[in-house]
Amino acid sequence: MTHNKRPSFSRDFATPVEQRDRVSQGPSKLRGFVSGHDFSRADKPPLLLSESALADDTSRQQPRSLTSLLALVLLIPIAFQAACTKSESADTQITPVRTALVKTIDTGSTNTYSANIQPYQQVDLAFKSSGYLVSIKQVRDADGHMRNIDQGDYVSQGTVLAVVQKDDYQQKLDQAKASLAKAQADHERAKLSFARISVLYKAGAATQPDYDDTRAQDQATQAAVDNANAQIGEAQLALSYCDLKAPFDSWVLKRNVDVGTLVSAATNGFSLADTRTVKAVFGVPDTAVGHIQPGSPQTVTTEAYKKTFSGHVTAISAAADPKSRVYSVEVRIDNPENLLKAGMIASITIGTPGPPGGVMVVPISSVVRSTTNQNGFAVFVTEGTGDTVKVRTQDVTLGNTYGNVIAVTSGLSVNQRVVTEGSNNIRDGEEIRIIP
Repeated sequence: MTHNKRPSFSRDFATPVEQRDRVSQGPSKLRGFVSGHDFSRADKPPLLLSESALADDTSRQQPRSLTSLLALVLLIPIAFQAACTKSESADTQITPVRTALVKTIDTGSTNTYSANIQPYQQVDLAFKSSGYLVSIKQVRDADGHMRNIDQGDYVSQGTVLAVVQKDDYQQKLDQAKASLAKAQADHERAKLSFARISVLYKAGAATQPDYDDTRAQDQATQAAVDNANAQIGEAQLALSYCDLKAPFDSWVLKRNVDVGTLVSAATNGFSLADTRTVKAVFGVPDTAVGHIQPGSPQTVTTEAYKKTFSGHVTAISAAADPKSRVYSVEVRIDNPENLLKAGMIASITIGTPGPPGGVMVVPISSVVRSTTNQNGFAVFVTEGTGDTVKVRTQDVTLGNTYGNVIAVTSGLSVNQRVVTEGSNNIRDGEEIRIIP
């Protein structure tokens, strides 16, 4: 029987550099070497040194095992492939953006002014005659009791509000009447004398001086009669002034007198106001006065009522107030229901018209730098319908800003859709997804 001789073999004490070179040659070179024999060839010996034994033995000589290096080499392609897959997934992800429609706005400016409601007619009613007050107009209050007329009461035109004592004025009227009677008697006697002398003068029985004297006497007495009549009229007028009357339908704003008050000419007795028509008075600067025309309609609002009142401009001051430097403007408002009271505060809005048709605008956040013009601007315009569309860059010419929007003078049309949020993350021609 023939016995095979056990081959002799020795360990490979390769340096770390040589072992690294063998690892780079592939798995066929990682099986170790026995007595310098390459076990990767087809004529392998009947007995091989196991790879685990070789690894255990080699680990005593090397700082890193061949198995660990092999695992590291095999993991590198896997990690690279995973990174490529992730990159491709990121490249195919659709960017979400927000959009807005191109629209037009009215750029006319408006300014709101505070106005003061005033009666269209208001008067401080004063006495013309002097003396003691003997009576004041009596009205019935809510409790049914009689009282003096006072603020808040409505009076009609011609209503006697107060009466001054009339005794002195009645005596003056009586004296004037007596003077008239005497003047009329003297005039009758003078008239008869002139008539007789006239007949005698025509017959030649009276001289020229007699005729002239009687004629002058007749004319003088006639003048005395006229004077007496004038005195009577004056006395009657003074007597009538003892009654203080309302000059128009009005509301009593204030009462300043009571019964027994000694009044004189020009003493203010009552303050009256006609509020069936009121006026809203306000001031505007010189920059706005040119936009207000007499007769132009205006809308007045008040905090007291949840409604608006219509009126028309009736007066514009020709000169500015020397202190405030504003021009006074009056708006007349019909107030048949007496809702607007004197002293109320109202608001009036005066508008400056903008260009006809409005101005085309886009949100300021949609504007980006142009890619074709270094000093120009552009926007991303969507193409198509639906939530997922493509965008393209559109150069635009910008105008003035109005709050958070900016005017576009060329490059766009109304109702086009532009990207407002996310424009920094997209490119021309890219597909995007519109989110609310």
